[in-house]
Amino acid sequence: MLQARLDLAASLTDPFFSEVLFDALPDVVFFVKDKQGRYVLVNQTMVERCGFTKKTHLQGKAVDDLFAPRFALHYRQQDLDVLTDGRSIHDQLELHLYPNHAPGWCLTTKIALRAQDGSIIGLAGISRDLHAPEATSPAYQKICKLVEYIHQHYQEDVRVPELARLAQMSVSQIERYFLKVYQISPRQMLQQARLNAACQMLASSQSITDVAAACGYQDHSAFARQFKATLGMTPSQYRLLLQEAPGQHGLRIARLR
Repeated sequence: MLQARLDLAASLTDPFFSEVLFDALPDVVFFVKDKQGRYVLVNQTMVERCGFTKKTHLQGKAVDDLFAPRFALHYRQQDLDVLTDGRSIHDQLELHLYPNHAPGWCLTTKIALRAQDGSIIGLAGISRDLHAPEATSPAYQKICKLVEYIHQHYQEDVRVPELARLAQMSVSQIERYFLKVYQISPRQMLQQARLNAACQMLASSQSITDVAAACGYQDHSAFARQFKATLGMTPSQYRLLLQEAPGQHGLRIARLR
């Protein structure tokens, strides 16, 4: 079977045949970058998300050419980790802010692309939008109350065993259902709920320390680390971003419901 795979790969006239397939997925951003982190291939979804009409408008550009500096820095560091160490990123929960400031939660995956000699020659990645499941789904019916519980108690120390006890299910069942229905773990959903609330509170005059405490973080530094790891900027930088965008203080971060 391995030989058949190698034979097929060697026979392909277009190694980027997947581009057409990803063009058919409006909720998935797909891209391939070269060793310098420049876009070589993108799908139509990414073109539209970046505010362009043609793929050629993105090809050859780097993240610094397409995104605000605070976000570009985060994306560039991700790329550097993959391109330098071959370190893969799998289903990292991220919040993206698009040119019109519309927010959305995504799961990002990036992998290194290697030449036949094993050297890294680029990377490929996708970012999948998170959607609310259908209310009629049996799995959704089992965990919808837990989701509401998380969003109502995000400021508390919510643990998966406690969720399992409330639902009279095992921890493994809880984890499995969350992944099946929401594509994220209970812990990731708690993280999402806390950051949703934090983003809204940062539009107010509350101190960042008070925001951290109100969102369930034990201290300011833990909050700042988690915030930057997910949004690519510190809470202070996010607050400045809101101040630089008049009329955006009512910005609501989309949540799963």
